[in-house]
Amino acid sequence: MNRKKLCICLLPLVLLLISLNVTAQDTPGDGDDNGRRKAPEGFVEYTPEFEFRDGIYPNFMTVKRNEPIPKTRLVTEADLFSRDFYEEVTEQKRIVYYDDNGVMQELRTANIWGYGRNGVLYINLGSKFHRISFVGSISHFVATLTTYNSGYYDPYYDYYSSRYYRSPSSYSSTEVRQYLIDFETGKLMEFDVNSVEIMLMKDPKLYDEYIELRRKKKKQYKFVYIRKFNERNPLYFPE
Repeated sequence: MNRKKLCICLLPLVLLLISLNVTAQDTPGDGDDNGRRKAPEGFVEYTPEFEFRDGIYPNFMTVKRNEPIPKTRLVTEADLFSRDFYEEVTEQKRIVYYDDNGVMQELRTANIWGYGRNGVLYINLGSKFHRISFVGSISHFVATLTTYNSGYYDPYYDYYSSRYYRSPSSYSSTEVRQYLIDFETGKLMEFDVNSVEIMLMKDPKLYDEYIELRRKKKKQYKFVYIRKFNERNPLYFPE
């Protein structure tokens, strides 16, 4: 085979390698040399300075797009300039607003995802709205929940007075719980070792590190690995 024929045979292979290299460089969202996911085109990385828009977020997709219903579109008697505006609005069973076409719409308050106030998100859980203080691809928040327990009729016979007695009909208790939010899907999970393992599966390197820890260490390092995950897998929002 002479040199001319060799060049002709190798040309397709060279073009293929060039094409693969260009594709790899231009693909948005790929990781950098440190395994950190890059920003897709048209998106900005979340930082503590990022501000969520104020308004009502009907569902998780509106949160991901940072596109709430602005307070100016809400039909309410609450004072727009009151610091308790969103508390007053969400105390109502329904939220009435005008959509993009100027048509009046209605939402059940119990069904909305939450709201944004002063750049911060508040999520709807247990008929209350809780501030999300740690935002990332895996977000974390603390919720104070009230649970109600129904009593039951439990008579017993008093041999001295021949009367029946009833136990208390119901009671409530308040407890503090911690939750995680998968900001890719919106899935909510309690903050425990099993949930952290599930969340970390999207990053095989961190997942392998975490599952090798002893049970006690896993409990101690739950938040450490969430931070590591968020550093390697930043959260992005549309510009």
